[in-house]
Amino acid sequence: MEMQKTYNPKDFEARLYEEWEKNNYFRAEADPSKIPFTIVIPPPNITGQLHLGHALDNTIIDILIRFKRMQGYSALYLPGCDHASIATEVKIVEQMKKEGLTKNDVGREGFLERAWGWKEQYGGRIVEQLKKMGVSCDWSRLAFTMDDNCSRAVREVFVNLYEKGLIYRGDRIINWCPGCKTALSDAEVEYTEDESFFWHLKYPVKGENRSITVATTRPETMLGDTAVAVNPADKRYEDLVGKTLVLPLVGREIPVVADDYVDMEFGSGAVKITPAHDPNDFEVGLRHDLEVIRVMNDDGTMNAAAGKYEGLDRFIAREKIVEDLKACGALVKIEPHAHNVGHCYRCKSTVEPIVSKQWFVKMEPLAKPALDAVARNKIKFTPERFTKVYNNWMEGIKDWCISRQLWWGHRIPVWYCQDCGETVVSKTDPDCCPHCKGHDLKQDEDVLDTWFSSALWPFSTLGYPDKSEDLKYFYPTDVLSCGYDIIFFWVARMIFSGLEHMKKVPFRDVLMHGIVRDEQGRKMSKSLGNGIDPLLVIDEYGADSLRFSLINGVSPGNDTRYSRSKVEASRNFMNKIWNASRFVIMNAEGRTIPDIQDVKLSAADKWIVSRLESCVKEVTLNLQKFELGIAAGILYDFMWSDFCDWYIELCKSALYGDDEAKKSATLGVLCFVLENALKLLHPYIPYITEEIYQNLPNVSGSIMVSEFPRYNSKLAYKKEAKAFERVMEVIRVVRNMKASVGCPAAKKVKLFVSTSNKAYVNANTTSILKLAGASEIVFCDNGACIGEKTVSQVTELCTVYIALGDMVDLEKERARLQGELERVVGEIGRADGKLHNRGFMDKAPKNLVEAERAKLEKFIEMKAKIEAQLREL
Repeated sequence: MEMQKTYNPKDFEARLYEEWEKNNYFRAEADPSKIPFTIVIPPPNITGQLHLGHALDNTIIDILIRFKRMQGYSALYLPGCDHASIATEVKIVEQMKKEGLTKNDVGREGFLERAWGWKEQYGGRIVEQLKKMGVSCDWSRLAFTMDDNCSRAVREVFVNLYEKGLIYRGDRIINWCPGCKTALSDAEVEYTEDESFFWHLKYPVKGENRSITVATTRPETMLGDTAVAVNPADKRYEDLVGKTLVLPLVGREIPVVADDYVDMEFGSGAVKITPAHDPNDFEVGLRHDLEVIRVMNDDGTMNAAAGKYEGLDRFIAREKIVEDLKACGALVKIEPHAHNVGHCYRCKSTVEPIVSKQWFVKMEPLAKPALDAVARNKIKFTPERFTKVYNNWMEGIKDWCISRQLWWGHRIPVWYCQDCGETVVSKTDPDCCPHCKGHDLKQDEDVLDTWFSSALWPFSTLGYPDKSEDLKYFYPTDVLSCGYDIIFFWVARMIFSGLEHMKKVPFRDVLMHGIVRDEQGRKMSKSLGNGIDPLLVIDEYGADSLRFSLINGVSPGNDTRYSRSKVEASRNFMNKIWNASRFVIMNAEGRTIPDIQDVKLSAADKWIVSRLESCVKEVTLNLQKFELGIAAGILYDFMWSDFCDWYIELCKSALYGDDEAKKSATLGVLCFVLENALKLLHPYIPYITEEIYQNLPNVSGSIMVSEFPRYNSKLAYKKEAKAFERVMEVIRVVRNMKASVGCPAAKKVKLFVSTSNKAYVNANTTSILKLAGASEIVFCDNGACIGEKTVSQVTELCTVYIALGDMVDLEKERARLQGELERVVGEIGRADGKLHNRGFMDKAPKNLVEAERAKLEKFIEMKAKIEAQLREL
């Protein structure tokens, strides 16, 4: 192939991905001769499309997979999608609403038919989007949380936990979303500080002329109060414990109970107890055997137990109840109060803590081994600070509500015999009741929490419950990479599920990355309209530019900001690599390229080879430590500065000279360094590195299955490299001296050099002259031999002198500086005048006055420098 003159990723990205797939390069086999390395994809929901969070996550995973594949591992990147019960059902309900239909209109089967159609349409779209990113997933193993094998795994796990007594059904307080009309786990509730009120209510003591004052943030729930609690040590209420209060508006008699739950110092020290609508009240109710009265329907309206408020929306009922409490004299006062309110993570409706009959997983027996695995370093978090976050959540974990009142998802594998009332829990659909042999069985209407199935992802995708070869070989997986925002949703649940069902940890390392934010640091969202479609970025800049911009300089666990300028900078880097590679390939065309160990290397050659070996060592080490951003920065600096800006310029004299041996050796070094640099870069920017690699001389096959460079101490040339860096210092110094006096970079100047190592300077004269922009080097003991004013600089190798007149026209420079001095003096007078103007000082804002003072100081400093330069001239 011939490389195009300009870098255009559209010319080759799609073609190369097709070649990779055709040649099965992504396929990972259970090969006993290789070490396995496995990462399962954090499965994207089928509801949407690729966003920048997916792009970052999959770029991180793909870098690690490509790195390990090139190191000789059997590297499996296992892809898949999640059915996302709540999110998908919301989307389909919205779609049906536009058609004038409801779930009940189409029925369960009709609804599920639509859901599977949605999966086929959008699940496939996400796969194609991931391919555009260049990720090297083993698509032959594409999984879906509701495919046959994953569904078998879900039933296996549910029944096993049930039989162990770790899954139970009961009436407990759960988080209820009136918008989605389903239960939510604690992890699915997002808390925000809302401005609200404390309503202080007076509950009269039956038969006495006194009352107890309580406070609430949800007056509508007071209709379900079944007690008022006080602290047993509170002397204020000692004589009231055991007495009866009359509940305002309702007239129900409720007891005063003593419970340590009550904080004597908070408010009045008396708390209304509503067991059906508050988790803490529910526990108090259990201790005191209180009645549980639920006053709200699933849709957030008040039910029959709410009396005359039945049918009202909860917030409208709140207003009416407050009015009626005020009218009957029960409302003492209203205080503004900001407090945390739970919202559904999907539809953002205010969540209601409510008593409901649901299915739960007992968490205490599962949490203990999961905590122990991390404590014993069987699983490590990167960054380490997330260990504490994980431990805090697991130590305080409550039983997990796993039932959802939806139709899309894994239906709970429980049947109820309508003849004898038997509950049948089975891994397969039962034909009859095992107790009475009756055939009238009704399956539980609910489905399982989406996270129940995704908690099994590391082993359900590898064949569990069957003891497949893939499961034996690729499990446990090696790394779990995901955003820190799903540490509770997913990471913790995979850990305890893997330990419980596989008796092994699901992965050895958890690599947490941050959130991709916009340029202003805001989280991307539909409401802000600041989301970025990565496919549009790819279309404009190419996948490699996007991938590199997301990783370069980013550290694990920290948020990153997306900006067009970062992508453009990465695109410029791709251009630099492309142009440098094209230069090498064009010069190597038609020539036999020698092995660098068979030729004589110059000082510059040994320096670049040494820099390459250092790069290999540092990049490998940082990739192993998951410091992908640091490794990217090292690669950027090596390619841009060391290889392109320095070595390619240094080697041009040899390439364009008449010495064939030097030319041949230089081409050997150029090709050797470029080939290895491309291999180091390949995990980050797979497309451009593959396209260039296939055009290199002396290589064959794909770069993605080539060997990742290994550090070679024989090629380190540490002493030689350090010595040559002294030559580079001279070049930099000359460039800086020329720039400091305004000498054009292209102007050739004579260098006078004082050194004790003339031989080394002579050996590298060509490099110094070419890159420093010098005409010749003259050795002298000091600058006195020049006979006129000089500019000098001391370096480790030598002292360099340049005649000032050789760099600038002294008369013109004097005139220029004099003009600049006059301008600066004028600015000083202007600023000083303002600062001594009473009108300005009295009326101008403080920041404007400070700005003028800063300007005056700056111009005074400039004046001193110009005067010093004039004195030098």
